Amino acid sequence: MLKLALIGKDVSKSDSAKMHTFDLGKLGSGCTYELISLTKEDFDGCVKKLMAEYDAFNVTIPYKLDVIPYLKELKGDAKTFGAVNLVKDGTGYNTDGEGFMLMLKNNEIEVSQKRVLVLGAGGAGRSVVKKLADAGAEVFVYDLKTENAEELRKEFGNLTVLKQLSAEDYFMIVNVTGVGMHKTEGISPVGAEILSHCETAVDLIYVPRKSEFLRIAETLGKKTVNGEGMLFYQAYYGDCILLGREPDAAEAKELFEEYRKKFAD
Repeated sequence: MLKLALIGKDVSKSDSAKMHTFDLGKLGSGCTYELISLTKEDFDGCVKKLMAEYDAFNVTIPYKLDVIPYLKELKGDAKTFGAVNLVKDGTGYNTDGEGFMLMLKNNEIEVSQKRVLVLGAGGAGRSVVKKLADAGAEVFVYDLKTENAEELRKEFGNLTVLKQLSAEDYFMIVNVTGVGMHKTEGISPVGAEILSHCETAVDLIYVPRKSEFLRIAETLGKKTVNGEGMLFYQAYYGDCILLGREPDAAEAKELFEEYRKKFAD
């Protein structure tokens, strides 16, 4: 029985416990899974406790970078992105990018040689931007703090930083800002003027299932995708790390479809 947890600023509405319990059960391992909402002041003590007493823990907004100084090493995408969403035995991993790309694939979204606008350059934005660029997309990044986007450009190179937004044509716009959930529910980071110029709108938010960003896009007749698939797939890839097994994209898709049927609203 694995002892697991998720830490973040506000994880009260997170489906992570439900997803990991379902996944690990299907993959042959039970678990307990706690949701722990943390202030910055509580972060240090909690991370040390989790490192000592838990088999592993997941990390979400806004601590994916803050946790790194506590770790012995980073592996795989965590090293590439400089952001962590899973900690096991003092090692940091990042499965966000793999989860994001499988979500696109299973929604039949092909980004190669297409213009993609990413809103936000934080922890999740780093992995999304890098994976899109690696997949051959022409990536544009906008963040209210331009220096965050510039930092990504310095690290990854293959992207364009926008200092302000204007109504330009994009194949896809991705919201990774977190605007639209919790206290900002009902707010969109951009309006119809921007969204009317894209074909596809993707929001990493999954609670609510239809954010204001996606609602506006839907009224404009755009293809919309929320972040539930990414969350499930990154959880699946993380659980494979915990169990020391090779992930399989087809298996992940099958499990997600089964999960959605079981927990359909």
